[in-house]
Amino acid sequence: MRNKWLGLICGAVLTGFSASAPAAGVAGPVRLITLDPGHFHAALVQKFMYEGVDPTVHVYAPKGDDVVEHMKRIDGFNQRREQPTHWRTELYTGPDYLTRMLNDKAGNVVVISGNNAQKTQYILRSVEAGLNVLADKPMAITPADYKKLQRAFAGAEQRGTLLYDIMTERFEITSILQRELSRQPELFGTLLKGSESDPAIRKESVHNYSKIVAGAPLKRPQWFFDVRQQGEGLVDVTTHLVDLVQWQAFPEQALQPEDAKVLRAKRTPTSITLEQFSKVTGATAFPEFLKADVSNGVLNVYANGEFTYRLRDVYALVSVKWDFEAPPGGGDTHFSIMRGSKASLMIQQGAAQQYKPVLYIEGTKDEAAVKKAIDSLQANYPGVGFKRDGERWVVTVPDRYNNGHEAHFAQVTEHFLKYLRAGKLPEWEVPNMLTKYATIMQAYELSRPRQTTSGSH
Repeated sequence: MRNKWLGLICGAVLTGFSASAPAAGVAGPVRLITLDPGHFHAALVQKFMYEGVDPTVHVYAPKGDDVVEHMKRIDGFNQRREQPTHWRTELYTGPDYLTRMLNDKAGNVVVISGNNAQKTQYILRSVEAGLNVLADKPMAITPADYKKLQRAFAGAEQRGTLLYDIMTERFEITSILQRELSRQPELFGTLLKGSESDPAIRKESVHNYSKIVAGAPLKRPQWFFDVRQQGEGLVDVTTHLVDLVQWQAFPEQALQPEDAKVLRAKRTPTSITLEQFSKVTGATAFPEFLKADVSNGVLNVYANGEFTYRLRDVYALVSVKWDFEAPPGGGDTHFSIMRGSKASLMIQQGAAQQYKPVLYIEGTKDEAAVKKAIDSLQANYPGVGFKRDGERWVVTVPDRYNNGHEAHFAQVTEHFLKYLRAGKLPEWEVPNMLTKYATIMQAYELSRPRQTTSGSH
């Protein structure tokens, strides 16, 4: 029923539950549970319907704006003209929402995307209850969280359930083609090792606090600006960048935490005025929990971070920056380069590319090698081509492959459902998730101010 959820926000309503013993290798319908959805990514998992997934989703959350905004987004998907969804929501908003969710077991997959201060604990408790977990990044924002995450993965293996994080950037077409072309030795050669001062791989990401999501201005929760709740930029968006380095440089290989050594790391703040804060949160003042981060009326958020590391014998640099908003016509942007012994593969997404990611092949004049490599893509990516762009080549991509960031959540979910029905993840996925977060925690610790006396920072 349209807007059924509006009557549920103010109280605890839960009906029609049938408990089950969820397990990997689910043969029957997948039933989703959404836990404390504070980030818009939780709703994007439901932007489309999925075969074999029950349309009734059980949501457990504390009362407040976060769950209200989540339900507005789900309702918007149900009411849109093109490809409307038909999700039904059973909502519980009591203070014991977590305990109630764990006891009810109203579904067999928990979707977790929200306040990151509690996320790792949510993941661990869900796994301990025998539930499969599809979690938004980051799954850990501090070294203490990482220890809990290790326990969660061990528990999932013991119980035969799946724990997986949502790595949408693997489904962006230029990142896919960059990976595929780096595996063409006649074009790319071999991946260079690089050095600390001149890494072989660079990945840089720029994000914006003010943006449009699902056709409407995004309302950010106030806690999103608190790095103690959201996490610093160094441990948040870098999950995507480190994941891409691993996925592209060592495809389908299981990595271990000891394979990664962070060499240097830094963190810097983004300054947000009260006017800007009000624009995206609706608040008229900075909340008390942010007062320590306010100086001269300006909020300083440690949203920017950069680190250089060695993964096995390859040097890489990852960098994330948050601006308040993009230039007119712009949006979040991504830069990436992989340097090979014969050519380099570069993704740019600036004004010259009309803020759309474009893949270039640089450093080679061998048109025959370029053509052969592009021809090898046709079986899986028909229509991809190339043309000269000055001293380099641009890889041309049909519009049908540019489905946008929001659609990538459905693609990740489809893969997760496939793994769920098979009863297992690819052998390399869990070791590489642990390696990814171990790498990021090294950077987090290295970026902190040095201790000057015992117990002080």
